[in-house]
Amino acid sequence: MNQLHFTINLNKYGELKQQIEAENKTFVKMIVTFLLLSVILYGFALYLNSNMKKKYENRHNYLNRIQQELKDFSASSDYLSSKDLERLTRVNNNRVFWAKKLVALSERTSSKIAITHFSFKNGILSLFGITKLDRDVKEFDLMDSFIVSLKQNEDISLDFPEIRFVRSSKDTEKDVEILRFQIDCISKDYGQRGVRDED
Repeated sequence: MNQLHFTINLNKYGELKQQIEAENKTFVKMIVTFLLLSVILYGFALYLNSNMKKKYENRHNYLNRIQQELKDFSASSDYLSSKDLERLTRVNNNRVFWAKKLVALSERTSSKIAITHFSFKNGILSLFGITKLDRDVKEFDLMDSFIVSLKQNEDISLDFPEIRFVRSSKDTEKDVEILRFQIDCISKDYGQRGVRDED
């Protein structure tokens, strides 16, 4: 006759208790790890926020300091606005060195020609002179030769690129026939001056 055997685990409660304790320990470890990670991440976020706040304050203070320096500089006599710079550029470009011009003019004026006076207005240098009329020399050739001589001198032609004969008239003084003439030297910014004058 076959005998039936039954296995009874008398320690089943102890094993279940150990399993529950192990699961509880694992759960506690997970909670502690999560809390630690949360604290670390929160601390890192606070550090970044503090660092960004310092950078913002530094930039803000730097900007305020620059604005204050600009205000102080604008109020000082050393400040040059864009309009001041434009005026200085215009003066520098339009200035004429008259000493060099007069020396060059005297060098280019022959002994046959005498400059009686000159005027400078609105970018035009007008030369007024006289010359003795010679039957062997045509008055047109004399004036043309004088104008060509002026144009060939860079001290004159650099600022006055256009030189032209305007008018002449004949006169007699002490039985000597003379020619009175006017020659205009037109500056390079004459057109610009005309536009500005119209404005």
